[in-house]
Amino acid sequence: MIMHTRHHREILQSIARRAMLQRGLLPDFSTAVLVELGRLQIPTITETSLVDGLPGIRDLRNLLWASIDNDDSRDLDQLTVAESLPAGWVKILVAIADVDSLVKKGSAIDLHARNNTTSVYTAAEIFPMLPEVISTGMTSLNFEQDRLSIVIEMVIDPEGTLQESTIYKAWVRNHAKLAYNSIAAWLEKKIGIPDEIAGVQGLADNLQLQDRAAQSMKSLRHLQGALSLETIEAKPVFDGDQIRALEIEEKNRAKEIIEDFMIAANGVTARYLSTNGFPSIRRVVLTPKRWDRIVEIAWEHGHKLPVNPDSKALEEFLIKEKGVDPMRFPDLSLAVIKLLGSGEYIAELPGGNAPGHFGLAVKDYAHSTAPNRRYPDLLTQRLLKAALDGKPVPYGKDELDELTDHCTRTEDAVNKVERQVGKSAAALLLESRIGEQFDSIVTGASEKGTWVRLLTVPVEGKLVYGFEGLDVGNRVRVQLIETDVEQGFIDFKKVGASKSRGRKSHPGFKNGNYNKSHSRQN
Repeated sequence: MIMHTRHHREILQSIARRAMLQRGLLPDFSTAVLVELGRLQIPTITETSLVDGLPGIRDLRNLLWASIDNDDSRDLDQLTVAESLPAGWVKILVAIADVDSLVKKGSAIDLHARNNTTSVYTAAEIFPMLPEVISTGMTSLNFEQDRLSIVIEMVIDPEGTLQESTIYKAWVRNHAKLAYNSIAAWLEKKIGIPDEIAGVQGLADNLQLQDRAAQSMKSLRHLQGALSLETIEAKPVFDGDQIRALEIEEKNRAKEIIEDFMIAANGVTARYLSTNGFPSIRRVVLTPKRWDRIVEIAWEHGHKLPVNPDSKALEEFLIKEKGVDPMRFPDLSLAVIKLLGSGEYIAELPGGNAPGHFGLAVKDYAHSTAPNRRYPDLLTQRLLKAALDGKPVPYGKDELDELTDHCTRTEDAVNKVERQVGKSAAALLLESRIGEQFDSIVTGASEKGTWVRLLTVPVEGKLVYGFEGLDVGNRVRVQLIETDVEQGFIDFKKVGASKSRGRKSHPGFKNGNYNKSHSRQN
């Protein structure tokens, strides 16, 4: 164990850059990108451009648009607003930043984005997919700025069902930059009205209307089998350049507004492209690869699931467990997520029959709402704009197949970089706690290793001794034996059964996937 005296932020930045380069990701923009950047000019609105210069673009700047995002977000991809209709119906409008207006296919900027496919969010530094001059400035839907956008308009009935939808281009203006945590606290009546809402006449009522619509949409999705999953996501908290703690980010009502509106908007986008004879890029989560282990975990919790994958039955189990043990529910969620498997991008021709998203219980799911930070969303925007303008399809099926495969593989590489740097941050925080014992839950078990997440500190590490017979979802008492900050390794050994409540074993199962080697997996 080495106690580090260098600034933690500097150490993590160095680790992040090295990890990106090892996986073919570009941490810096090339000279060609910077030269191209200097030539860009932000589109501006004039009275004549609305009528003559840019036909088909509506002027919706006077609507009560607002952004809701993380406190520190600067790349604002979406604005939302709602309108009350008779009989409890609601019109929801989602404005998506028009990134394609500046980032053209085949440009140096586009090729950089195509290589990385997403912004990389590490513990100490963000490596944006697009230069920040673009992603946080020229195309970001910033406060009190006129911006070009693609608007997805949806009419929702009181039960949360989508009844009508349309898509068009529009000028928009952000009237309030809002943050998830404060808006959620206000919606839940924990605090008074935030100043940024109070300062815009009518915005408070509009946000409450958005909240009611989102909650009805969420309820309907869960009735249809969308999964109530909650994971523990830890974010390092810095005191200057040193890590002070790991802070857990939790779901809340404001995040649910954006989540449910974006899921609906992505569905509208996918169906619009298909209806207009265009291919689309779908995000799919196939049938769980380890449903048998999910069944076993449910049995251990006193719940019987069907032999074949069934999202509605799984959702019933998750809701019951959240009520029984809300404090441990994120650990159960994490185990289920690991067993469901990761999503992937696929290209679908119009009228195709791509599988849906098992966890969201939706059949048509594109990625279209974050073009400043995800390349599949920028690709989808180009397809959508071509469909809106009556232009030819900008990508052939073979090219889309190649791009979606690349995006899936590169997203996996990015996730590994983010995880590695997150583990290095956790190792920095834990390197003074060698020898301490913790309760944990097994989050991964395969030939490559057995992994545990601590229940008291939001940290995951490898179980290098005592892993025999353990599988995902098991509880175990572990001791921290070693940390390696540079590699992002945190090693534990089993010292006994977890002190948390135990569960009965399913008589029809035997634990499999035992760890046969100590090989590392990042």
